[in-house]
Amino acid sequence: MARLVLKFGGTSVANVERIRNVARHVAREVKAGHQVAVVVSAMSGVTNTLVGYVQDAASTGNRDGHIFDQMEYDAVVASGEQVTSGLLAIVLQAMGIPARSFQGWQIPLTTDDAHGSARIMDIDGAKMIEVMSRGEVAVIAGFQGVGPTGRIATLGRGGSDTSAVAIAAAVNADRCDIYTDVDGVYTTDPRIVPKARRLEKVAFEEMLEMASLGAKVLQVRSVELAMVKKVRTFVRSSFDDPDTVGVDAHGNPPGTLICDEDEIVETQVVTGIAYSKDEAQISLRRVADKPGVAAAVFGALAEANINVDMIVQNTSADGSTTDLTFTVPAIDEARARSVLEAAQAEIGPTLIESSADVVKVSVIGIGMRSHAGVASQAFTALASKGINIRAITTSEIKISVLIDAAYTELAVRTLHTAYGLDKA
Repeated sequence: MARLVLKFGGTSVANVERIRNVARHVAREVKAGHQVAVVVSAMSGVTNTLVGYVQDAASTGNRDGHIFDQMEYDAVVASGEQVTSGLLAIVLQAMGIPARSFQGWQIPLTTDDAHGSARIMDIDGAKMIEVMSRGEVAVIAGFQGVGPTGRIATLGRGGSDTSAVAIAAAVNADRCDIYTDVDGVYTTDPRIVPKARRLEKVAFEEMLEMASLGAKVLQVRSVELAMVKKVRTFVRSSFDDPDTVGVDAHGNPPGTLICDEDEIVETQVVTGIAYSKDEAQISLRRVADKPGVAAAVFGALAEANINVDMIVQNTSADGSTTDLTFTVPAIDEARARSVLEAAQAEIGPTLIESSADVVKVSVIGIGMRSHAGVASQAFTALASKGINIRAITTSEIKISVLIDAAYTELAVRTLHTAYGLDKA
């Protein structure tokens, strides 16, 4: 018997019929003798509708519809998960399975006071353990907790994934199963590379890089938490038939286990290729090459809460000026330009250029730590296809290159083949 936390996203609970399908997945685990808690998102599209209601209500009179009380915002948008949890509990009860819904404040899952993007501070797992131990299914509304003043606080994007991993850690679950609309983590996007393969296991560090670099299977915060708390996390599809899901030779259903590196017996040099189109390149031309200029540039961006990723600096032949190029999230391109224009008194006169017509392609793998020549292999492969590299950044298990967006698919396919990931 295992203790499991199952999480179902918005597409998995999009309507009552799909909620019934989710209940069949839950029933399968209960009949296998496992203790089960379930974390659910709002039905697909519901949160966006609720946000629209908030903006519409706030626009009454002459007020800006985008300015509203964040506490009341949380009170409204948290209701989507509350509805789903209640409906799933009702369906399970109708199937003869004891179940009860819980909201974040009833656990309690406590957060800080950053309403709309709160961070989890603590979870008391005692009540959930008691419920599960007596054979009941605890159906928990994801995406929410209770702040310091006793008000509902929502966790922001990916909040339900984060809720599930945190609850799994709090109840000492054997595994946290994240059910989604895909059947696992692949070597790259199968829509670009039909030969992409589903991975049986991925190390926490690899998944964290993949999630932060464009893979949409899991949210970064949930992977960070899983890595810190060492919560074994299994990504699988909610659209598999609950009654006919097969298992492999090791007794595992289709999916991908995100786990500690020690659980992976043999590691490939490269595990996967990720890409992100949400990048913008900014270049400062003919900046004075003197101490303090880079600090002024990146300090101004940091004060504006704009994240900077790749940085490339090219000094002129006479050493008097330099070109400084870096990337920021595409959504922050215009704001970053505005911040830099306002900081020119410190930076000095410079030409500011920017482009969102770029993409970041990344090669990821824990096996890179012990193998030389991984970077040169990527550069050679891209050069053979005439793909120019604008910027490069590396870490112990990652190489990222910035290229023209027009070459995205070609670059991903080329690198996937270059590292032998096409092979079955």
